[in-house]
Order: sequence, then structure tokens, then C-alpha cells
Amino acid sequence: MPDTLLVTGASGHLGRGVVAHLLDTLRIPADRIIAATRKPDSLSDLAARGVVIRHADFDDPTSLPAAYAGVQRMLLISTDAIDRPGRRLAQHRNAIEAAAQAGIDHVVYTSMPQPEGSPILLAPDHEGTEKALAASPLAWTLLRNCWYMENLFMSLPGALAAGRWYSAAGDGKVAYIARDDLARAAAAALAASDTKRMIYTLTGGEAFSAEDVAKLVSAAVGKPLEVVHVPIESLIQGMAAATGWPEEVAAIFASFDTNTKAGRAAAVTDDYRKLTGVAPMRFADWLAANRAAFLT
Repeated sequence: MPDTLLVTGASGHLGRGVVAHLLDTLRIPADRIIAATRKPDSLSDLAARGVVIRHADFDDPTSLPAAYAGVQRMLLISTDAIDRPGRRLAQHRNAIEAAAQAGIDHVVYTSMPQPEGSPILLAPDHEGTEKALAASPLAWTLLRNCWYMENLFMSLPGALAAGRWYSAAGDGKVAYIARDDLARAAAAALAASDTKRMIYTLTGGEAFSAEDVAKLVSAAVGKPLEVVHVPIESLIQGMAAATGWPEEVAAIFASFDTNTKAGRAAAVTDDYRKLTGVAPMRFADWLAANRAAFLT
């Protein structure tokens, strides 16, 4: 009997993308797909296509047995709970423990490259989740997703408006990958029939420094953009002032620059092609498709 597939965090951008690829790219019948979320009412469009919608809240383990019932393979999308240290890891452990108790065969988890010893302040959540999976009886696939191209939307529109992009990444490079490509890879891993414990590091086909990105973006939108290199402390303070974030939150996002400067985001792999059979989207093509977003 074909496996029933569960996507957690299905109301988020990545989760919706995974469900779309299961339906439209892989042609998985809708009644084999369960979309789980804390906000079931937000998925009425998927329900209309025949996808099964269930409520799941990792902060409430009692909600998980019903959400997981009858599932063979599950995609655990890392949550966005970064409001207090340890909360996200606790959520993931709840999800994994419930999956083992429910008899789920295989869990696919969205992690990050090189979480061990990473200067990224969120890395312990990923490392801890990977360890929880390793200690469980479950089979699993780790998708170590590199930095989304879409994450540039957080900084570049404002930088273009000012003509300056502040960076603490030095000459470090990032192998950016489009979120939709990561959704396609997650769908492929979830729908696979493998039962082995596997790790894939998913990257784009090329790595770029801040100067590389600035030149490409500047040329695409016709606006000058200078990269201004600053110490990490100045970047944190600038982020907090520009966004209104607490400095603790700004420090989390700034730590990605520390990671990049250390050369920990530059590796390019062929794992995306291994999973999907196609090449990842080129940065230049993604930029052309999203040009308007940098002009707002």
C-alpha cells in the first residue's frame, strides 16, 4: 500500500511549496498527503484539492497522536520559534518523540549545513534535533538547507534605497538556493521509498560574496549598491536600530554573517541534483524573476 505522507508547518512558505510539488511535480494523489499546521483554517485551498488537513501544535504534544495517525513518512520543517532559547528544540523533540510513538517509519528534517560548532546562534537547535533523530528508532533524512535566496528580501530592498549594504561577512561566500528548489527537494525526499539514514547538503550551483551579490543586484535593478564592511557588533546595533528588533534577535541574524566570514556557507554540492534529477535555479535567473521585489 502506498505511503501516507505528512508535511508539518504546511501553512508556511516552505510547507506550502512542498505540498505543491507533491501534487503538481510528483503527482502524488491528494488523499495520500496530510498537511499539518497550528492554523488549519488557513489551508482551505489545499483542502479543496483533496489534501487532508490536520491540526498539530508542537507546543502541545497531546495534539500530535491524532495528527500523526496512519502516517508512514513525515517531513518535519524546523519551526520559527526563536522567541526564547530552547523553545524550538523542545518543539522538535516533541515532534520526534510523538513520531516514534505513532509508528512513523521515516522522518525528513530541514536542518542547516555544518550545524556542529557553528557560530550561527540557531545552530544548536538543528544540532540538537539531528541528535534527537539519531537517538530515536526512526529512519531519517537530513536536508541541510543552505541560505535561501529569498532571505535577501530582508536586507536588500532597504540597502538599495540607501545605496549601502552593511555586512560583517568579509569576503566569505554563500551558496544561495531558491526556496522553491528546497521545497522540491523536500518533496522528493518525503515521497522516496528509501529507509536508510541519509544526509543531503542542499546548495545552489555557485557561491557568492556580498560584493558579487551587490554587483548582480545593482545591474539588475539599475541602482548603485555599495557593500560597507563593518564589525559584527556594529551590524547588530544597526539591525536593531533599523528594524526595531531586540538586540538579542538582531544578534541571531547577524551571526549568519559570522558563519559566512568563517567560510562555512560556501561549499557547493551536487546533492540537490541527486535528490531531484534537475539542477538548482541559477541566481541570475532567480534575480530576474524577482526583480520587482527589490524595487519596493
